[in-house]
Amino acid sequence: MKAVQIVQPGVVEVVDIHTPEPTPDEVLLKINYVGLCGSDLSTYLGKNPMVQYPRIPGHEIEGTIVDTGKNVPEEYKAGRKVAVIPYTNCGECSACAGGRTNACEYNQTLGVQRDGALCDYITVHWEKVICSDSLSEKELALTEPFTVGFHAVERAKITENDTVMVLGCGMVGSGAVISAAGRGARVIVVDIDDRKLNMAKQLGARYQVNSLKYSVHNVLKEITDGHGPSVVIEAAGNPITYVMAIDEVAYAGRVVCIGYTKDDIPLATRLFVQKEIDIRGSRNATQTDFEAVIRYLKSGNCPVDKLITRITTPGEVGDTMKYWSENIGEIQKILVVFQ
Repeated sequence: MKAVQIVQPGVVEVVDIHTPEPTPDEVLLKINYVGLCGSDLSTYLGKNPMVQYPRIPGHEIEGTIVDTGKNVPEEYKAGRKVAVIPYTNCGECSACAGGRTNACEYNQTLGVQRDGALCDYITVHWEKVICSDSLSEKELALTEPFTVGFHAVERAKITENDTVMVLGCGMVGSGAVISAAGRGARVIVVDIDDRKLNMAKQLGARYQVNSLKYSVHNVLKEITDGHGPSVVIEAAGNPITYVMAIDEVAYAGRVVCIGYTKDDIPLATRLFVQKEIDIRGSRNATQTDFEAVIRYLKSGNCPVDKLITRITTPGEVGDTMKYWSENIGEIQKILVVFQ
């Protein structure tokens, strides 16, 4: 079968590999769509410290069940469309023992620590498969990136009484906007791209701030009567936005961090104490988050086609990655379609 492989930074090839066969506890999926994530772009650029080369990327997955192992429950029938939970969990580390398997110390995400789904077929454990007969293939392909934002909102314990600032309006930040607005919170989004800000407005953000054009601090003072947002979700992975999150969050507020930065960041730690803020990491997503996103997508309120910037083919992934690396602000979501 064909697979897209990042051989080394900046080098993408379509290669022939063996078609997998499911073990007794696995399903075999025919891949239809795979979304390209910022982590895949980092792998392409040689900036992902968790990746060894060569690597097949891809963890935002939509596929169709074509075969099952003998131990797989009967409901996972051939022909069903699915999304995939692309993380592993060991079941023994402290996170797993506490029921937070999404934060497993030894997690291996498809396309990062192990080969991913940019190929014709993959096998996955049946417990990592989410079936849906009502959602479209494209909707299912958007499920995983949304779940990461949904999980951050859950980590923040957001309610209708909160004013939430989301830093970064990519797909993960968009998921946070959808979830926070769905809980009745007042949502402020900050980005440097007006197109992404306009999309965030459609997804439920009440205020949109382009930080290249306006002072975020001054805008927040006006919106929040000088208090600052009660919750800040950092979904950009930028040193500037990490500092902004600590500086701008309200006293006794919460900061949730999703984005990765390449280098460590000096922060005003005195504000940790003076503001008595809660700073929480947010990693991956849970089964509950996937189920919440599926419910949202079933509502029919998601502007799916507007979120998808480009649909490309396996043979075009190398050129697409190069274009993305040179035009980062233009891209909301790229899907790779397998015929």
